[in-house]
Amino acid sequence: MTVPNDNSTHFGYKTVPTDDKAGMVRGVFDSVANRYDLMNDLMSAGLHRLWKRYTIDQAAIRPGNVVLDLAGGTGDLARAFARRVGKDGHVILADINAAMLRQGRRRLIDAGVSGNVTIAQVDAQNLPFEDSTFDCITMAFGLRNVTDKDAALASMFRVLKPGGKAMILEFSAPNKAIKPAYDLYSFKILPKLGKLVTDDPDSYQYLAESIRMHPDQETLKSMMESAGFERCRFRNLAAGIVALHIGYRI
Repeated sequence: MTVPNDNSTHFGYKTVPTDDKAGMVRGVFDSVANRYDLMNDLMSAGLHRLWKRYTIDQAAIRPGNVVLDLAGGTGDLARAFARRVGKDGHVILADINAAMLRQGRRRLIDAGVSGNVTIAQVDAQNLPFEDSTFDCITMAFGLRNVTDKDAALASMFRVLKPGGKAMILEFSAPNKAIKPAYDLYSFKILPKLGKLVTDDPDSYQYLAESIRMHPDQETLKSMMESAGFERCRFRNLAAGIVALHIGYRI
């Protein structure tokens, strides 16, 4: 693994040209979109639903709120938020990947959600929204795939209303006691599961590597503070395998 320079970045453990990463990540999610939720259930034993439910509860969305669900993919959070904001609020389900948004649109329709949800294909690094637009911004399992995380955090801060809350749910650094077993599962079992279910072991090899390259809990908290967020904190879930970071624009 080589060290990135100004013109390169990490794609898992590989060093690739910065301009190429977004397309490579797009290829990963184009490949797995149709079975994304099934794989999430299998590889987390359904725990991802509990992690998302905890995030939804902590968001404390109220009727009339305007919510941005970034990297929202198949719409798990957006569906829940749409019910909570009511007819006077609005939710934007946003993702950079069109294939994932198609799945999200289908699931919203199947759930009978309409009227207060907009679907938008956007780049988190350069959000196409006015300043101070949203009461709450969530990003579940998406930040690690962003090329310039600092730019994404700054963009999130800009479009958040004063008093608003940003929430980042992401794989993180587990405690040392479970790390050997977690590494064994990630690098030996997960790619085989990806091969069996999606016929794409490479995408799940990338998943395991991208988690290891993602900032740990304290580092991400510091990055949020540097972007302007205040009262930043995180809560470890599943012994640190996942962490929920929260920060406010004051």
